Amino acid sequence: MSKRKFPPKDPFAAREAEKYDNPIPSREYILELLDTADQPVTHEQMCDMLKLRDEEQVEALRRRLIAMARDGQLISNRRGAFVRLDKIDVVRGRVQGHRDGYGFIIRADGGEDIYLHNRQMRKVFDGDEVLVRLSGEQYRGKEEGAIVEVLTRNTWQLAGRFYNEEGVQFVRPENPRITHDIMIPFGSYGGARHGQIVVAEITQQPDKSRLPMGRVIQVLGDHMAPGMEIELAIQAHGIPSSWPSEVVDEASRIPPEVQEADKKFRVDVRDLPFVTIDGEDARDFDDAVLCERRRGGWRLYVAIADVSHYVQVDSPLDIEARARGNSVYFPDYVVPMLPEALSNGLCSLNPAVDRLCMVCEMTISDAGRITGYQFYEAVMHSHARLTYTKVGAILTGEGEEADALRQEYKPLLPQLESLYKLFQCLRKARDERGAIDFETVETRILFNDQRKIERIVPVKRNDAHRLIEECMLCANVCAAKFLEKHGLIGLYRVHEGPTEQKLANLRTYLAELGLGLAGGDHPTSADYQQLLLQIQGRSDAHLIQTVMLRSLRQAMYQMENHGHFGLGYDAYTHFTSPIRRYPDLLVHRAIRSVIRSEEPSTHVQRVAGAKPIARRKIYPYSVNEILVFGEQCSRTERRADEATRDVVSWLKCEYLRDQVGGVYDGHVSSVTSFGLFVELNDLYIEGLVHITSLPHDYYRFDAAQQRLVGERTRRVFGLGDELVVRVVRVDLDNRKIDFEIESSMAVRRPASSVVPKAHKRAAKARVKQGIPARVDPVEAPVEAGARKKAGTKKVDVASPAKASVVTKAAGAKAKKQKPDQAKAAVKKGAVKKAADKAPVSKKVESQKTTAKKASNAVVTKAATTKKSAVKKPAAGKASGKKAKVKTPAGKTAVKTSAPAAPKTKAAAKPSAAKEASHERKAQTAASKTASTKVQPTAKKTAKSKAVVAAPKAAVKRPVAKVNKTD
Repeated sequence: MSKRKFPPKDPFAAREAEKYDNPIPSREYILELLDTADQPVTHEQMCDMLKLRDEEQVEALRRRLIAMARDGQLISNRRGAFVRLDKIDVVRGRVQGHRDGYGFIIRADGGEDIYLHNRQMRKVFDGDEVLVRLSGEQYRGKEEGAIVEVLTRNTWQLAGRFYNEEGVQFVRPENPRITHDIMIPFGSYGGARHGQIVVAEITQQPDKSRLPMGRVIQVLGDHMAPGMEIELAIQAHGIPSSWPSEVVDEASRIPPEVQEADKKFRVDVRDLPFVTIDGEDARDFDDAVLCERRRGGWRLYVAIADVSHYVQVDSPLDIEARARGNSVYFPDYVVPMLPEALSNGLCSLNPAVDRLCMVCEMTISDAGRITGYQFYEAVMHSHARLTYTKVGAILTGEGEEADALRQEYKPLLPQLESLYKLFQCLRKARDERGAIDFETVETRILFNDQRKIERIVPVKRNDAHRLIEECMLCANVCAAKFLEKHGLIGLYRVHEGPTEQKLANLRTYLAELGLGLAGGDHPTSADYQQLLLQIQGRSDAHLIQTVMLRSLRQAMYQMENHGHFGLGYDAYTHFTSPIRRYPDLLVHRAIRSVIRSEEPSTHVQRVAGAKPIARRKIYPYSVNEILVFGEQCSRTERRADEATRDVVSWLKCEYLRDQVGGVYDGHVSSVTSFGLFVELNDLYIEGLVHITSLPHDYYRFDAAQQRLVGERTRRVFGLGDELVVRVVRVDLDNRKIDFEIESSMAVRRPASSVVPKAHKRAAKARVKQGIPARVDPVEAPVEAGARKKAGTKKVDVASPAKASVVTKAAGAKAKKQKPDQAKAAVKKGAVKKAADKAPVSKKVESQKTTAKKASNAVVTKAATTKKSAVKKPAAGKASGKKAKVKTPAGKTAVKTSAPAAPKTKAAAKPSAAKEASHERKAQTAASKTASTKVQPTAKKTAKSKAVVAAPKAAVKRPVAKVNKTD
């Protein structure tokens, strides 16, 4: 290191001397010192530069450097030398892998994600903290980067399937974001057998030239064991599920009941008739409510379990809760954030027992506006444990048990009716505010005794669900206002508006439908909601809603408040679920730090005699710590969502595995460049129709309109299209289901904005070859006795089943051939299908005259040269009966009715999922539309190539209006 002039004396030395007996240089001075250095500086070098000899000072400096690195001020290399992070041209972030091998860097500074090529991903696992240098190149609009340094390895265990192939042992991770195979040395596989699910410990992390190494530490069992899917998801996603011994010890020392000493210096609300309203299967009760009618409005009390009283800062319980981030709710199984002794016991607001709580007391006007609020610590006594079903029946009077329930809960009727009237005012205010209300279908999985899916049923929501949601929203808004008013550094629940690109795509899609989204470049939630109201009653409303939903961003936990777009709030946070969400616990601590302090505040209520406590003791967090908490809690929330989806997908795949070959009604739920995702109606199970299995054509993906368009046939497949599909393959390992289309109501629709030039070129080429310009290989009429291509097997036209098989084979083969060969193969397939369905040889009048003559010449020649290629069916036989019909033009045509091939339709079982709540993420669902099937016909005119059957009666799918943005 060259000699440089070091900065003058530490200007903050006096401040450090007040804090410590043996003061060390301030952070500001260390940054200035590193700024003068011409290379990274190690801890030892810095001690020499500062002439520190005292052991305590040397150790204190080491801890400070580590803290500065943790807070993003410094970065250390592999040699332990430090450098200022803002002085190097690199970006710090977390790796997010993709199942296809590439990945992204989620930047610590909140900037746009950085793309990582597959080569870069060889060095890291999903979740690792790294430094990345921008390469200056772009990939699909994203900056591309190269990994400079791996700061933190975050994957040390993973779950996967063990393979032993030709003497090579390895584990293939179940987490789709990790694409490395973990090599297992001989003798380190812990007795695992080929194909079993295991947990492997990483002994050697990956780098650019070596695969990661590991050893098997646990054999979970065979893949099909009941309950295996949940254990596998827990291990694959790194969800902590076992309690460390120090956590168990701390929890065991907490008394099972509230102590009298803990009730002192709290507001006593035990006489107030608080009630809890939750689902039938709920075990942890976070919240209780009470409403009273007052002059000009209402007084609403929301009591929330006081978890912060029992979980102290940086205690073992707190550290474990922070690592978990939130409870994870799998079908019929929960991984709690807190031990059950707290989550289902001492903290839960169970009925008929005293519990400590934090109360948000609000005054609300008749217009549904919060006019005042205050927070205070209290002791309460729940007077009843009610369910959504019971309260819904009591309030609406619907159901057989409504009268009996009203009699049973007669003392609580006045407050329940007040709650209902308040809810109606809050809903009106919500509509005026313009909060977005997407209609979705929530489902629930029901199991049999062997934990196999018995049914998937829709969850019915009623006004009791919505009532509680509105009460919780009010309390959360007051908590956010409290943080702002008192200048507290806390976590807000932030939901920003759509990005510029997503907004442009949405507007392009709406424009084709003759719709528009108001608001210009910065639409509000009210603009979105207005559009939702505008499309109500349309047959494609569910389709439009899906595209609107996908234009929005995900909600995040952030220190900076940017409002909540979906709910239409300027400030919003999470306060109401501290038993199951760590951000709520942090907000409780922030509010409690003000209640217990001596700071004047009109929004808190204190009890006389309560001893003040320093705010920093209750809420000791720095800006950097809150930033880290926000990123971590957002990450654990996504982790829980992904793990839950994995389990549900596994269960659905297992259910459909026994239904391969079954035929179901469905609708297109998503369109990609590689095919269509189809959701089965009444089963809510999604699978893929790959683009290569679509009807005879080459298809192009129109991202803006979310559809696939045939280059030649102009056939369009788009969101919401009704299809009949067959289950052809179920891949349990990869959670994938493949469908093939049996029949489609998605036939020719205007698609002139897509590949018009390609279409014209293809049409001209066909005319030159004597082929009609606009012939559909599926629907085109074929002359009787048309010649088949040499080398193909003869098919008896009296056998529709055989003809159908040959038609499918010809169409599939045509996709893989060159264009000229494909045309011949498709034409051959058309002949086979013509034999099956026996359409007449009526020409399409709209075709060009030259094309028609050329086509006739080809067909006539085929008929004269090889008449034996297709046998003529005898009248009245299986091939069908002929009848004369009059066309619209007055001409006579022959109509042949052929017997349809038998088709077995599997019984569709109803489907289900978890109860919805306003905190859960947005999920898409589509209401079932009227279905129409295209039937082959002899009547073809210039205006119509096919006669469409009258639409069936629309089947209304159960939907629930739920706020899904949070």
